[in-house]
Amino acid sequence: MTDYETVIGLECHIELSTRTKMFCGCSVSFGDAPNTHVCEICLGHPGTLPVPNEKAIEYIVRIGLALGCEIAPRSVFARKNYFYPDMPKNYQISQFDLPTCINGNLAIEIDGTEHTIGITRVHMEEDTGKTTHAGATGRIHDADYALVDFNRAGVPLVECVSEPDMRSPEEARAYLTALRDTLQALDVSDVRMEEGSLRCDGNISVRPVGTAELGTKVEIKNMNSIRSLENALKYERERQIAAIKAGQTLVQETRHWNEDEQKTTSMRSKEEAFDYRYFPEPDIPPLEPERVWVGQIQASLPELPAARRERFEREHGLKPELAFAVASSRDTAAFFEEAVKLGAPAVTAANWMTQDVAAYLNETKADLAETKLTPRHLADLVKSVDDGTISASGGKQVLAEVLSTGDPIAAVIGAKGLKQVSDTDELGIIANEVIAENPGPVEQFRGGKEGVIGFLVGQVMKKTGGSANPKVVQEVLRERLGLNP
Repeated sequence: MTDYETVIGLECHIELSTRTKMFCGCSVSFGDAPNTHVCEICLGHPGTLPVPNEKAIEYIVRIGLALGCEIAPRSVFARKNYFYPDMPKNYQISQFDLPTCINGNLAIEIDGTEHTIGITRVHMEEDTGKTTHAGATGRIHDADYALVDFNRAGVPLVECVSEPDMRSPEEARAYLTALRDTLQALDVSDVRMEEGSLRCDGNISVRPVGTAELGTKVEIKNMNSIRSLENALKYERERQIAAIKAGQTLVQETRHWNEDEQKTTSMRSKEEAFDYRYFPEPDIPPLEPERVWVGQIQASLPELPAARRERFEREHGLKPELAFAVASSRDTAAFFEEAVKLGAPAVTAANWMTQDVAAYLNETKADLAETKLTPRHLADLVKSVDDGTISASGGKQVLAEVLSTGDPIAAVIGAKGLKQVSDTDELGIIANEVIAENPGPVEQFRGGKEGVIGFLVGQVMKKTGGSANPKVVQEVLRERLGLNP
């Protein structure tokens, strides 16, 4: 594996969250009955004329500016010609040699080290329809028939094309994650890969370490999650290296990622640009955005994830890894800051969010917004653990209950009987019993064997059924033994 270097570039398609489609007034909606959001324009009827969606143009400019791109003074729509059932016009309105945004970059972090990935272009196009192949596998080759839904045809789509700057599947995963977080912060798309509003194709090749010439590129499709992207690239990297070592010739092709089998299979030979016979769209004039308008969009950009992470380190004292985990997602960051405003210590709140809360979300495959947990819950939970009302393990039990029920922290503590006993008089009586029952360990402790205190604390905890506050128990024991510091 170390004899070869991996070269990866990604092509990411982002469906924009506009109210209407790119070139007509049909509404943009996910999950509605098939072919209910269509009209003569998005179905490509003769004599109809497309009219660009101004909000979509604003959104692509926002994306380009956030990614450090140059906003072209003049960009042109083109017709990308191909014949497929999901394209009612038999061509797609896209951009070719004059895209809206060029020469950007996106910073990613791998094991604490920052890498900059170049972005070749960000261009505008319209989405295609959706074809469902009915059959045992859902693949076109095994289908009995196909159903086409044109609701998605014409939805504003932005394609972000990276430079081949990534050298591992892990870097590709970090890039897609950072891009998704940036788009979410811009509020231009809901970036839900499971619903197709964020889609990614991976271009991967391998070459001997130290050589400048690129290897034979393969494009991988059908990756519906960030994890799928990483797994597909890992598989394809190993497949290509094994083929080269076996003396086989790699071919430039498009391959399909099979999630169930965790492998790629060949789909078709890779098309070149000339295969699509691009030519300028005659019905849409060039886009020439006014510099003042672009400047206004620049000034209106929200705080982006990288800037937010730096601020969390500076203002809240979070270590870089913790700031990265909390600040990347807009929703998670807002939740965290609200909990801090309500009194939760920042570092403690961040640790709960990135450990126990994150573990629950990962296990249930839910988003934070889908749980019953609120910033008030988190602030109250942290306070209850910090002031000794409940133990850390009790806090975990409370959190698990609140995530699903949304009940107040105090109510859950009471219902589950998790409140710790901290009354020194009550604990003093039990401590005296433990001291009397364990003369040997007591003498060891008084003789300087400090570790024995843990045994004595454990005996008190046992007698109280685990309800005693361990910190207070230790203080009481030391006082009773005459060794309280």
